[in-house]
Amino acid sequence: MARQAVADGIHYVLATPHHLDRRYQNTGLVVERAVAELQAELKRQQIPLTVFAGQEVHLRDDLATALPHLLGIDVGRRYLLLELPHEQVPNYVAQVIFELLQQGTTPVIAHPERNAQIMAQPERLYDLVQQGCLAQLTAGSLVGQFGRAVKSTALELVECGLVQVIASDAHLMARRGFMMRAGYQALARLDSTNPASFAVNARLLLNGDPVVLGEVLRPNQRRKFWLF
Repeated sequence: MARQAVADGIHYVLATPHHLDRRYQNTGLVVERAVAELQAELKRQQIPLTVFAGQEVHLRDDLATALPHLLGIDVGRRYLLLELPHEQVPNYVAQVIFELLQQGTTPVIAHPERNAQIMAQPERLYDLVQQGCLAQLTAGSLVGQFGRAVKSTALELVECGLVQVIASDAHLMARRGFMMRAGYQALARLDSTNPASFAVNARLLLNGDPVVLGEVLRPNQRRKFWLF
């Protein structure tokens, strides 16, 4: 996968294994050790890829109490990659977001375009962004990797300015690769979108620097709807 990433034009990867969901418990210490071992092997094999340790943290109502033990997108934990349940946006999410923001951590919602409730009601993501969240789209969603409905939602969220960063969400080389180049090519076909801004935001998140939101529209106020 490291060689595939480099071939796709990627030189920096934030490794974000799932944490705190029902199947996976990848503690910060375990992730940091694994990433250190991987980085040593990449250096040995002369693969020009730098990997950082992170987590994709599953939403739960007491998440704020676990925050000191979690890995953020950046070292200072200014940003936290947050995964919603796949089928819904729970009612308690607003309280969790409030508590995280009170501690100086901004949640970055992972792959919102694949959340069933956001697909049906994209204004739910608008509400989260208005509260102070950011959102991260999966590159493959823009090119139909997860089906037409997800692709349509992804394009709508981008068009409304509700997404600030694009990620690979790569899992397995054969089944779910990086697809970053294809994702950025899809963004380039949108007249109202500057693909370079997503790359800039990714660096800002990794460095723990402020991300400035552009124009954000409620989905039913969007100017265009793209399906190609």
